[in-house]
This record gives sequence, structure tokens and C-alpha cells, in this order.
Amino acid sequence: MIDLYYWTTPNGHKITLFLEETGLPYRIKAINIGKGDQFSPEFLAIAPNNRIPAIVDHDPADGGEPLAMFESGAILLYLAEKTGRFLPATLRGRADALQWLFWQMGGLGPMAGQNHHFNVYAPEKIGYAIDRYVRETSRLYGVLNKRLADREYIAGEYSIADMASYPWIVSHKRQQQNLDDFPNLKRWHDTIQGRPATQRAYALAESINTAPSVSDEASRKLLFGQDASTVK
Repeated sequence: MIDLYYWTTPNGHKITLFLEETGLPYRIKAINIGKGDQFSPEFLAIAPNNRIPAIVDHDPADGGEPLAMFESGAILLYLAEKTGRFLPATLRGRADALQWLFWQMGGLGPMAGQNHHFNVYAPEKIGYAIDRYVRETSRLYGVLNKRLADREYIAGEYSIADMASYPWIVSHKRQQQNLDDFPNLKRWHDTIQGRPATQRAYALAESINTAPSVSDEASRKLLFGQDASTVK
């Protein structure tokens, strides 16, 4: 059994996509980040960076004590290795999928996240910051669109590289991006959107939370007002 510490964000969706695809038994431990659940001692013992997602695997491959993991990319890699699924077995195929996984972790996610912040959440609309992150998001969409010109999925077969990137593309309108400008990316997005596991994962999200995590000044401070003093 996998305990998934989860909230309805792109990084949270990555893990439900994987778990729904594989059928691994799991249970949701909802961490409402707008109410501060991420600062509970129980969660911090698993995820010291106070960010979702995190997991506890009660049946690790070594037969030992339950194994806790945080960071969505690390979790996807761990689960792919645990199940032997959604990560190519060949040296070159594995390297290809992993480089695109890390591309998402180091590029698409952080840049799109800053795009969200300055476009949607920042109390002051700073033109330079908005333009900077909208343009960089557009560049990254272009990189992925080019990659998908001659293949169905990012690394050939559907893999954790796709699961990592897809939830960030779902938010394209919020990022001021038009998928019609990226036809290969749009085709890929629509293909993944139609997968039954994707539909189950996003239906689950709707059943857990339908409200924005940032709804008032208190939640804004919780999410965006942290510094070293909040590390417990």
C-alpha cells in the first residue's frame, strides 16, 4: 500500500497519474496547503521541504520498514523502478526518458510556476516579471512541441516524462499560452487527456478540492510568505 500525501496541484497530479495507470493500491492523505497542513509535524517527518507530494511505501522492494519519499520527480522514478513500468529498460531509452523528466523538474515546472504566481497570485502586477515568465513558458512549450514532431510521446512510449509534464500543460490558459500555436503539443495533450487513468486521476482531484488554494490573505501568506523562520 502507498500512502500518497497529496493536494490538487500539478505536482500532485503527477503521482495520481502514475498510480492510476499502474493500479498500485494507494490511499490519499489530503494535505490542504491553503490551510497549512504542510507544516504539521507528521507531514514534515516525511517531507522536510513542506511541499507535496510525498509518499510512504508500506511494501518496499527490500522488505524493510516503510519507505518515505518526497519530490515528485524522485517519486515517479522510485515508482517506475518499483513496478518496472513507464521507464524504458534499455540504457538509451532510460537516459532519454530521464533527461526529459529532469527537464520538466528544472525548467517547465519552475518557469510555469512563476508564470502562475506573477499572473494570478501576486498582489502587485509587475509587467517585467509577467512578460519574463510568459515568454519563457512559451519557449519551453516550443521545445516540447519540436520534440513531439516525430513521436507520440516524449520518450517514444508513454513514460514518467509525460506524466511529469502533462499536468503543467493542462494549465496552459492560466499561463497565457494557446495550444493551437503548438500543434504537436496539442495532439500530445489531447491524447493523454483521453487516457482512462488520466480521467480517473483528475476526477479524484475534483472530489477532493474544487476551491483555489489561495483564497484569502491568510492562505497567500502561508504559501508565499515563507522564509528560513518557517522551517521547523
